[in-house]
Amino acid sequence: MSVAPFLKASMVIHAAAIPAMAVAPHRWPVIAGVLVADHASVIAGGLLPRSTLLGPNLRRSAAAEAAGAVVLTFDDGPDPWVTPKILDILETRGAFATFFCIGERAARHRALTAEIAARGHRLENHTYRHRSAFFFHAPATLDRDLGRCQEELARAAGRPPSFFRAPAGIRSPLLERALTRAGLRLASWTRRGFDTVSRDPSAVASRLTRGLRAGDVILLHDGAQRQRPAGEAVALQALPRVLDAIEAAGLRVSPLMDEAPGRA
Repeated sequence: MSVAPFLKASMVIHAAAIPAMAVAPHRWPVIAGVLVADHASVIAGGLLPRSTLLGPNLRRSAAAEAAGAVVLTFDDGPDPWVTPKILDILETRGAFATFFCIGERAARHRALTAEIAARGHRLENHTYRHRSAFFFHAPATLDRDLGRCQEELARAAGRPPSFFRAPAGIRSPLLERALTRAGLRLASWTRRGFDTVSRDPSAVASRLTRGLRAGDVILLHDGAQRQRPAGEAVALQALPRVLDAIEAAGLRVSPLMDEAPGRA
């Protein structure tokens, strides 16, 4: 299993700390400071969703760029109220997207999950339970969580997912090896609309489309979307505007496609 160069350097620092303390115990403040700085860097690398410090991270799609397309992704579904409406909008516009599904929700709504795949969209792994403690999962817990989601989505799509997106984009130094064992590749995004916190569809669409170019991976949500007083999801209000902007830019919409690791 490959290890990111940054993590290799971190392991070297830790391995060198013990003999350094033995040789020069009076230097312990400096050695401790180096270790603290290293730990802070590792944590920062996990907390920044688009970081590549802890391993490869697909932030832009070379395949979509070559095809003159933008990758449209949805997180946290499926939702029995929001997802069908999103599917109808996409079908009307002839657009195909990628849905990073929570395995537990996919298991609860199996017919809807299968419908996403049947209508030409991709199902990808967004953990089985989407727990806030995902960063702290041990290797066995990571393997179990990823594996259960793989099995559930493979049941619906007839193929196992190829990509994984961490909850809120936050990941630990242990994740890359777990992804390798599961046959998954980490994917984040180029731009996000913050549609789970914003109540302004225009602002969400603007964040996603300002300076838009081929190869961009954009993020909306079809789960946790009922914050508007009328019960209307912000993503549903923003999506037509996003699709209009993509068309106006002379681009098309593409799901996230398998491609060789390279420029992120």
